[in-house]
Amino acid sequence: MATGGAEGAIDPVMAVALVGALGVGAQWVAWRLRMPAIVLMLAAGLIAGPILGIFDPARDIGTLMGPMISIAVAIILFEGGLTLDFHSLRGAEQGVKRLVLLGAPVGWIGSALALHYVGGLSWESSAVFGGIMIVTGPTVIAPLLRQARLNRRPAQLLQWEAIVNDPIGALAAVLAFEVVVLTASESSLGLAAWQIIRGIVVAGTLGWAGGWVLSEAFRRAYVPEYMKVPVLFAILLGIFAVTDYMLHESGLLAVTVMGVVMANANLPSYTELRRFKEHATILLVSGVFILLAASMDVATLNRINWNAAAMVAVVILLVRPLTVLFSLAFTNIPFRERLLVGLTGPRGVVLVAVAGLFGERLVAEGVEDAAFLTPFAFALVAATVVLHGFTLAPLARAMGLAGKGQPGVLLAGGSQFATSFAKTLQDLEVRILITDTNRARLRSAREAGLPTFFGDVLSEAAEHSAEIMKYGVVLALSDNDAYNTLVAADLAPEFGRENVYQLGRAKQDSKRHALPASLGGRVVAQGYGYTDLASRMVQDWQVRATNMTDDFTMEDWSAQNEEGIPLATHSPATGLRILSETSKVETGGEFKLLWLGPPREDKTPEAAAETDSAD
Repeated sequence: MATGGAEGAIDPVMAVALVGALGVGAQWVAWRLRMPAIVLMLAAGLIAGPILGIFDPARDIGTLMGPMISIAVAIILFEGGLTLDFHSLRGAEQGVKRLVLLGAPVGWIGSALALHYVGGLSWESSAVFGGIMIVTGPTVIAPLLRQARLNRRPAQLLQWEAIVNDPIGALAAVLAFEVVVLTASESSLGLAAWQIIRGIVVAGTLGWAGGWVLSEAFRRAYVPEYMKVPVLFAILLGIFAVTDYMLHESGLLAVTVMGVVMANANLPSYTELRRFKEHATILLVSGVFILLAASMDVATLNRINWNAAAMVAVVILLVRPLTVLFSLAFTNIPFRERLLVGLTGPRGVVLVAVAGLFGERLVAEGVEDAAFLTPFAFALVAATVVLHGFTLAPLARAMGLAGKGQPGVLLAGGSQFATSFAKTLQDLEVRILITDTNRARLRSAREAGLPTFFGDVLSEAAEHSAEIMKYGVVLALSDNDAYNTLVAADLAPEFGRENVYQLGRAKQDSKRHALPASLGGRVVAQGYGYTDLASRMVQDWQVRATNMTDDFTMEDWSAQNEEGIPLATHSPATGLRILSETSKVETGGEFKLLWLGPPREDKTPEAAAETDSAD
């Protein structure tokens, strides 16, 4: 552990706090600027580490850094396994199987060849790093898919390939590393193979057993609710430690298998477990990236020459497309979808983390050029994230594989108000979908020719049939306040809480009947509830779109429509903006105001044309 007497060293507690502040801070800034978070985390780590010299993990944290990174990567991979619910693979099974069974080994070989002949690395380093490069970064793919709004099948292919190949890439690196170590120790080929097979079998068995035991314990209520997460983490770390002791890094395979078993156990508390772990994963991803970036020194960075740039270009433009096209050949997947998947391969934090782990171990085994693995990994991650972050959406739209224009609106709950609101949005060429579990409530929407989905918006069927990734805003408008709150709370992590809205809740006389204020989304329709809006719709109120200009401002509109309820604004420049209870509407500029108002009284055509765009 770092000692306080080291020159320029900071206190270990302060160092850990700095890692958290830099990592989470970078992610928050990236969210505000709508930039890939991984790029800002890389910049933050480099600035604090090799550039300014404020933070040196080896000096300030010491020998604990390696175990910290190992445990963090294990939890990240477990979380990845926990998302592998096989029921959600419908429609993309063939493509995903081929990308895993054919794409992984072909990508491994192609990447290793590029690293050796273009990057100039030894065969030992190339074989290990080539296995790691199979990983395409599930933590990076998800926000890219949300931003690009891809069609369902290419989105599924990219997402599932990233999740499944995460542990496979780590396993490939484990196999290559063990071969390198056992070869260097002059062990017999049979002994080396036996040790590797033993480690894989033990890791898979322990991972499966741990997932099954935990699932049964949770299902049978052997573990109280408040202890589920602590018990989960304790067993997770125990299985990782035992398997890793038997075969270096085989613990990564064990925890991934454990996550997959639990993902498919249909646990009633599964969503909450995954939600908590997603929060922990954000902290761990941030911490690992900052630690690894700050650990690099200027000398190593300066030694990255044209070989690294050439290697990155070959991997992105040649190895990745050829691997995908070969894997998906002779399938029913259209060529343009194959090509889009082949041109999209962002790498993420797992690549850097695992490369850092194996780089240190290879150097210890005498493979000197393994010191370049982490810088090469950073170069590949930065290049792919920046490239795909700025090109995926326009490329997908140009190929006809993404929703064009502004993000759509998902309206949960069929009613006259929802139908009127959706009709006005559709007239403005905003993609909409109305969902409800009661078919009768969707009748008015169907008669108006609006897209509908009969079912629960939170169900798996909605995820598969409704293609919710094409929608960027959620409006929970049902007659059940508890359900609206559930929809908003469940979809907020996916859509972002700033894009999830619900109707105002009915006031409860007793606190025992009131829902916590911390739950749910932002309140729409000026705080009015379902009953208030339904009573107005019975009186033939309608949602309208009115032109706002410098000559006809919000003050003018308010003076003419004292009862009107503002709902949203829309303009070609800024798109759709739902108005929450606390939103303020700008008084100047040209835009359309969407509002709910009573039937219009007779008025002159000039007055009607002055306000309402529909006239």
